[in-house]
Amino acid sequence: MRIVTAEDIERVLTYERLVDALADAFRGEVTVPVRHHHTVPQPGRDATLLLMPAWTVSGHRYLGCKIVAVFPDNAALGRPSVYGSYILMAGESGEPLAIMDGRTLTVWRTAAASALAARYLARGDASHLVIVGAGALAPHLVRAHAAVLPITRVTIWNRTREHAAGLASRFGQNGFDVSVTDDLEAAVRGADIVSCATLSSAPLVQGAWLKAGTHVDLVGGFTPAMREADDETIRRAAVFVDTRAGALKEAGDIVDPIRRGVIGETDLQGDLFDLCRGVAKGRRTAAEITVFKSVGTAIEDLAAAMLVWAQIRT
Repeated sequence: MRIVTAEDIERVLTYERLVDALADAFRGEVTVPVRHHHTVPQPGRDATLLLMPAWTVSGHRYLGCKIVAVFPDNAALGRPSVYGSYILMAGESGEPLAIMDGRTLTVWRTAAASALAARYLARGDASHLVIVGAGALAPHLVRAHAAVLPITRVTIWNRTREHAAGLASRFGQNGFDVSVTDDLEAAVRGADIVSCATLSSAPLVQGAWLKAGTHVDLVGGFTPAMREADDETIRRAAVFVDTRAGALKEAGDIVDPIRRGVIGETDLQGDLFDLCRGVAKGRRTAAEITVFKSVGTAIEDLAAAMLVWAQIRT
């Protein structure tokens, strides 16, 4: 069994290949149980333990499971908020093949899922990306969106400005026009794409700020108590999710508005299965506002792990 480090994953993956691999997985035959979600009490904010299994049922046979620990208060200690490991096994026998760095695999596949959705939901000429939150996922969201769209301008907002400035300094040499802002409203009003990756429990993005044609990408919240966008955002937009089962159970930006009657379950326009299989059309007009809400799904982890394994096993 191989140990696959974060450096190994960074070396072999590209966003172009990973987005395509995710699209293939959502079109293919993969069994994905709803993930196990356990609260772990802590002195401050509670931690979360996630178990995310998936397996292929045709073609190359693989079985995998990701184990993730999310400790929101780790940031105050200078540690990552998310740790994880991915176990990849042979689908025919269960033989362990590799243990992969789950945190790195997660940020890559999460950003790639957002980029996959943006292929269908963002305007083809979208060039101004606003990033809300400057954590570990943020740089991947920039690179992933730039892999599928003509992104030339990036504006970064974060509660702690110095973290946004640190992120901006990493992209100033990469051909982007990068800036940091303290005025989230002004940034959102001028955005083509707004990508949120925070652990916020209160809405940050306001629907009244969105111009016609904006695509909103919500990837931070993963429990019913977390919100990154307000009700008006959800009400104004054509709303898509990564998976219906996951979103209707865990996504606060979906569950909360449905519970209060702001929208109904039938207002969800589709998920990544629907988009990749042509069941849902995606963006219908240039002026339409679209939302993609992601809570993460084990199909993405399995597809990413299979792609990594294909690159390193020889």
